[in-house]
Amino acid sequence: MELTMIGAGYVGLVSGACFAEFGANVTCLDVDEAKIADLNKGEIPIYEPGLDELVKKNMEAGRLGFTTEFAPAVGKADLVFIAVGTPTRRGDGHADLRYVYAAAREIARHLDGYTVIVDKSTVPVGTARQVHRIIKEENPAAEFDVASNPEFLREGAAIGDFMRPDRVVIGVESARAEALLRELYRPINLIEAPIHVTNLESAELVKYASNAFLATKISFINEISTLCEKVGADVHDVAKGMGLDGRIGRKFLHTGPGYGGSCFPKDTLALVRIAQEHGASSRIVEAVIEVNAAQKARMVGKIRNALGGSEAGKTLAVLGLTFKPETDDMRDAPALSILPALTEKGAIIKAHDPEGMEEAAELLPEGISYCTSPYEALKDADAVVLLTEWNEYRGLDLEEVRSLMKGDVFIDLRNVYEPGQMRQAGFRYECIGRAG
Repeated sequence: MELTMIGAGYVGLVSGACFAEFGANVTCLDVDEAKIADLNKGEIPIYEPGLDELVKKNMEAGRLGFTTEFAPAVGKADLVFIAVGTPTRRGDGHADLRYVYAAAREIARHLDGYTVIVDKSTVPVGTARQVHRIIKEENPAAEFDVASNPEFLREGAAIGDFMRPDRVVIGVESARAEALLRELYRPINLIEAPIHVTNLESAELVKYASNAFLATKISFINEISTLCEKVGADVHDVAKGMGLDGRIGRKFLHTGPGYGGSCFPKDTLALVRIAQEHGASSRIVEAVIEVNAAQKARMVGKIRNALGGSEAGKTLAVLGLTFKPETDDMRDAPALSILPALTEKGAIIKAHDPEGMEEAAELLPEGISYCTSPYEALKDADAVVLLTEWNEYRGLDLEEVRSLMKGDVFIDLRNVYEPGQMRQAGFRYECIGRAG
């Protein structure tokens, strides 16, 4: 089966490499010539565990290639996936679909024989029908169907999510398109992963509804953590007690400094806008967005209070910058809200992150120092702020940490450590929703 991915970013590259691993012949197309040149040299533009090996393996096997040319890539394809960015549009919160529609116009010009065009990008309800309209207008003679196949990839675990999915969602309007997509996903039948076939609108909405629900769980437990601090409860015990209920489940009931990343912030905002456009209520999702912003602001206050009411002139060792571990993604990371608020009031920041420092340096204020190891960041620090729970921060040598620091304040915004353990190690320990 011949397959073309339009867009060699996170979704396109991971999906393309995994489809090649399934046995398809995959061409990843991108208009960024520098990116394609790097990929053809085996240089991966993003950090995702295992992706470099998967790309190399399938390039060597001749099943995965990269190009900037639409004509050959689209003309030979049985399926063309649109996997371009849909960032939040400035000013109104809607998903920006300019890249999706531009891809549709280019695809239309180069179609040759029956082809299924598949929306892989996260797009608002009705986008697949707009793509169909654009292609039909550009090329009235084209023989094609449009389908929706949303992705559910977690950064840091994307390859496993693709190869062993909870489900595959396919929105189609013809038996022919469904048959092609079922054949493409046939390898997952071996693990009996369900393929859920719907109409176009339902498939488009599944992605937004799923992400909004997960974001709701995060914001809910973050709000409960505030109450825990007020009444003397332990948010870990509360979350565990909730999660043991099979109707609720334990996943995404982990308190922290607020959600970030490429999906939850923009997808919750987009869902609110979709609801507004169609005259539907979205009060729960609106509250989720407000709670998440408040949680990030609350973390600034928590850090400030732990420092005695002022961060001015204090040196803070910040461990972790990306929105989660096992990724270099800084999009909407809590660090982007928390650290500027601290530096504006005179804090001196020494930061470390295993993968995200290069991108962070482009997004955070000047004056932040980036260190080659967590222990370098800790030297002479008045306080440490654990902001992202990378594995290497979970087992810090606490005796060495204490000896390197000038102060004794340890602010754990991921609740990695136990309060009693930290007190015994000589720290004034602050965490979220627990007695410190």
